[in-house]
Amino acid sequence: MKKTIVLVDDHTLIAKALEGIIDHFADFEVIYCAENGQDLIDKFAVNRRIPEIILLDISMPVMDGFETALWLTENHPEIKVMALSMQDDDQSVIRMIKNGAKGYLLKNSHPKDLENALSELVKEGFYYPDWASKIIFSNAKGQTKSIKGTKISEREKEFLSYAATELSYKEIAIEMGCSPRTVESYRDALCEKFDLKTRVGLAIFAIKNGFAET
Repeated sequence: MKKTIVLVDDHTLIAKALEGIIDHFADFEVIYCAENGQDLIDKFAVNRRIPEIILLDISMPVMDGFETALWLTENHPEIKVMALSMQDDDQSVIRMIKNGAKGYLLKNSHPKDLENALSELVKEGFYYPDWASKIIFSNAKGQTKSIKGTKISEREKEFLSYAATELSYKEIAIEMGCSPRTVESYRDALCEKFDLKTRVGLAIFAIKNGFAET
């Protein structure tokens, strides 16, 4: 069954073009479009289908992408939000991620890159291209969680060395010679110890504390 997508973009021609592109993907389908965040909320209210993924523009009238991402995080955390924008500045990337976006892609990306990004978003729960990852890591400077007085086991340190890689949790388990459930227990323990919420947060923590390399 195809993963359902809603496009939120105030440029109708762009939204329709994207819809046509995505509907040729084997595993994804666009079920409807919205012109801005408020239009999306209104459509949810009249029992439109709740999608699994939302591709969200940033610059929109009435309710922009930043506000919309935050609203979705607070009201529909099960939806995976990916920013799809022309804005590639540090502030926009960091703010969208802080507001709950699990991915970021530029509108001038090739259709195959979009399909790959959507697949990674479903598989891993997040997708950030290299340029966006560099912004995330560089802006994490000064935001490192303190590890003083908090015990980290050798196996947790080993897990952190893989956290900033592209390996899935299943692949990390193979590298560590343990079960995926054990890897998840390392992840959950570290997230609880250092108040981390996402794999991106884990990756930043690992790099800034010297457990992983950039």
